[in-house]
Amino acid sequence: MKHAEEAGRIWRTYVPKRGQADTVQGELIRAVEKLRDEAGRNGNINWDDGFERLVLFLQRTLSDPQVFDASAAHEITDDLTQISNPDIPANDEPFDRLTDRLVEWCRQHPEPVAHPHDPHLHR
Repeated sequence: MKHAEEAGRIWRTYVPKRGQADTVQGELIRAVEKLRDEAGRNGNINWDDGFERLVLFLQRTLSDPQVFDASAAHEITDDLTQISNPDIPANDEPFDRLTDRLVEWCRQHPEPVAHPHDPHLHR
């Protein structure tokens, strides 16, 4: 991960102790870490629609063509496809790349962006 220190700052600034973040910045990193936790700790055995919604949120948000070129967008899609496949063993590489991408997205959106809570997302 290239931007670990900045990712930590985003986490500390925007992610609440419990539940969804009030900002897109916080929800991006919370989503990646929820997915990382499920893959690493549980091997995606608890995968359900809530995790699918996290992946869709990441895909929609990180597919911003004003932030990422086509190559980066393709890498994001590949990483999201990989982490949502329970048959692929968990490793940190796709999660680390997604974290670097969300930091890059946050750099382009330095002011907090409101995130409406989704009642179907994991807490």
